[in-house]
Amino acid sequence: MTALSVNLNKIALLRNSRGESRPSVVEAARIAIDAGATGITLHPRPDQRHALARDVDDVAVFLRASPNRSLELNLEGNPFAPANDRGYPGFCALVERAHAHQATLVPDADAQLTSDHGFDPGRDAARLAPIVARLKRAGARVSVFVDAGASDLDALAGIGVDRVELYTGPYAKAYARGDHEAAEAYARTAQAARAAGLGVNAGHDLDQGNVTAFLRRVPGVDEVSIGHALIADALLDGLAETVRRYIACILSASRAP
Repeated sequence: MTALSVNLNKIALLRNSRGESRPSVVEAARIAIDAGATGITLHPRPDQRHALARDVDDVAVFLRASPNRSLELNLEGNPFAPANDRGYPGFCALVERAHAHQATLVPDADAQLTSDHGFDPGRDAARLAPIVARLKRAGARVSVFVDAGASDLDALAGIGVDRVELYTGPYAKAYARGDHEAAEAYARTAQAARAAGLGVNAGHDLDQGNVTAFLRRVPGVDEVSIGHALIADALLDGLAETVRRYIACILSASRAP
């Protein structure tokens, strides 16, 4: 079954809007895990707009204390973002000190509202190589954000990358327009990734309305990371119930439509 990692950045964003401690990112992580999620994703950015370095530390401690040893912490971020005086220690340093299970490398600039494209494997593999090596030494599985149609995936496998994460924003927009064939390009890219020896994750703008169709058309996805839509749903329906509904969507992908 495809694993669900719940991205809690929007919980942190709401908390930060008041500069206080509520809602608690760790409590949200507990609820999501209790409802069946298999991991937590955080994407701390250098401007500290939502998930903070201390959230990474706190969630890492929470997951390590769980008797369920299969739970995973996935950290997303720009691997080239340096440390700054706002409390951001740099992406690689965060992965190392949190002992994150997975590091997802995303080429997002500070000015971007959200992630909107992937790395180009052929062009970027060489400069990613030393970062991948450092993260692997820290014990992290390394995933690289890529677009549907990305080529030269062998270049990523050649530098030690373990998985790619398919950037599904364009799929979600096309699906919302009624284009239910939008997953075809993702299926081809996933097939190419597996042929290169890479695992496949997916994320961005997946929701209850489109994730089942995506997973049916792109079988063998190891993990989906869902945040914005899931938290938006949870505001109306409750976090635990929403996590259970997303897991039901994932499970239904393995059954005949």
